[in-house]
Amino acid sequence: MRADRWPVGRGPVVLAAGAVLWLPGRPKRSGRLGRPRLAVIHRPKYDDWSLPKGKLDPGESVVEAALREVREETGFGCVLGAELPTQHYLAQGRPKEVRYWAAVPTEGAFRPNREVDLMEWLPAGKARARLTHDRDRRLVDALLALLGARPVRVRDRES
Repeated sequence: MRADRWPVGRGPVVLAAGAVLWLPGRPKRSGRLGRPRLAVIHRPKYDDWSLPKGKLDPGESVVEAALREVREETGFGCVLGAELPTQHYLAQGRPKEVRYWAAVPTEGAFRPNREVDLMEWLPAGKARARLTHDRDRRLVDALLALLGARPVRVRDRES
């Protein structure tokens, strides 16, 4: 759903940005790389497993917000790659639009903070199963398609 098609009277669209932070799989004896690993975060405020994202600050671009949010929530600086599907949903009764990118870390380390208490690097199938919301699972699928990786066959949980 496009932002200009939200129901009238629900307030302005909340704009946000984030990334699917991933690492190439570990090299195998054959010389091929294993499956990629993805960063999933636990947010104690919502008691959910998610992907790094957050609202834009005033005057901030979506790219700047995505980079900032990844650093704030995971501790990693990153390089953004291809843009992934934009998400549209209601959050606390307000329409929200979140733009996402594929991203690889360049430096840093995770440290628990007030927004995120846990982060795990998981293979795509385990990451997909750990994520609370179906909309985040669709981003994992989009990343795998972008990377040319085999799709993961995991039974979805209810969101």
